[in-house]
Amino acid sequence: MAKTDGITRLNIGSGADLSYSPPIATLSCRVKICGITREQDALAVAMSGADAIGLVFYEKSPRHVSIMQAAKLVAALPPFVTVVGLFVNASADTVREVLSSVSLDVLQFHGDESPEYCEQFHKPYLKAIRVKAGVDLLQCAAEYQTAQGLLLDAYVEGVPGGTGAVFEWSLIPEVLRSRIILSGGLDDSNVGLAIAQIRPYAVDVSSGVELSGGIKDTLKIARFMHEVKRMNYKRLNDVYIPR
Repeated sequence: MAKTDGITRLNIGSGADLSYSPPIATLSCRVKICGITREQDALAVAMSGADAIGLVFYEKSPRHVSIMQAAKLVAALPPFVTVVGLFVNASADTVREVLSSVSLDVLQFHGDESPEYCEQFHKPYLKAIRVKAGVDLLQCAAEYQTAQGLLLDAYVEGVPGGTGAVFEWSLIPEVLRSRIILSGGLDDSNVGLAIAQIRPYAVDVSSGVELSGGIKDTLKIARFMHEVKRMNYKRLNDVYIPR
């Protein structure tokens, strides 16, 4: 690893060279709150200052929403809230049916979808990777290089996500950390530590701000957002306030 003109150059496997200069955006960790099923929860998330909500179009999930339900939730949102639609090994026709009725800004694929599958909808997309020892995240990043980002979640056998389990953050390669959306078992007790240690582009939470599956807790949302904002302030303070 060498530095030239303030840019750190890292060699990532097979002699590949990656020029990497951390963008200013990484100083302010973004937040996506997933699994929204009720209008009051969507509004609570928006008013808390979160950047995005997630709507789950996976019927086996307790947070699943119908197309009609999702359209009503999106219509209730104020401006500047990104809407992410989550799918798990859905048929292309199913995704298109949702897109024809629901204004989704970003697609999130949480199954075994190939890059070609993800790209066919001509929408920005996130690819979720279930992390465990032996998963090559650098290879995943190379394979899904057209993704807007990788969302890293805990691997739990037979469950595509939303388990509330935490994975070993040390498995995330240093070079990817400022580019990923960190998920998996986050709540107000550990999100500050996650931001301090990993410095991800964004964090994603669902069960960590819930009363039960799909029913959010306004107080838990507020506490979670308080921790994120506290860490963002600290990071900005460390960079811009002279010592």
